[in-house]
Amino acid sequence: MQDAVLAMLAKEPSHGYGLRARLRQSLGPLGESMNPGQIYVTLARLEKAGLVVSERADGLPERPDRKIYALTPAGQQRVAAWLAEVGWPKPDLAEFHLKLVAASAARLADPVELVGAQRRELLRRLREAQHAILAEMAGSKAVLLLEGVVLRLQADLRWLEVCERAWSTSAGGDDRVEGV
Repeated sequence: MQDAVLAMLAKEPSHGYGLRARLRQSLGPLGESMNPGQIYVTLARLEKAGLVVSERADGLPERPDRKIYALTPAGQQRVAAWLAEVGWPKPDLAEFHLKLVAASAARLADPVELVGAQRRELLRRLREAQHAILAEMAGSKAVLLLEGVVLRLQADLRWLEVCERAWSTSAGGDDRVEGV
């Protein structure tokens, strides 16, 4: 969640309510279960870590304590590192989806290229798992686990194909996929 919040701030400084709304919109129905206080706890932790700074917003007498958050240089570096990270078996598809949304919204990276990097990593791991299956002795119960890994990787690869199609067609300016 911290990295997604940082990436959303890379587009533009924002207050907590605005960030929460953008995250919820980006996640669709999955965002409905987001705890409203979670964004503020996350922002406080990020500020304490020196990744964001805040300043009081002017203009709203009914909300004098509203803060606007912005990235620090360290926060910008962390966003860049997060976007470059490819990982598996992280089961959180929502985090990868938010990475694509944030990268596109802030023009930090091409979502199709991020999908490609993730695909290369999954294909490498798929080859490793298939080789491990072949190396197991006949009747080994470990093959069951390895086959589960192969099936999971194949499903994730199919999902990445869907992501690539969606982001390729949205590249012409259609922001429906971005959600922000």
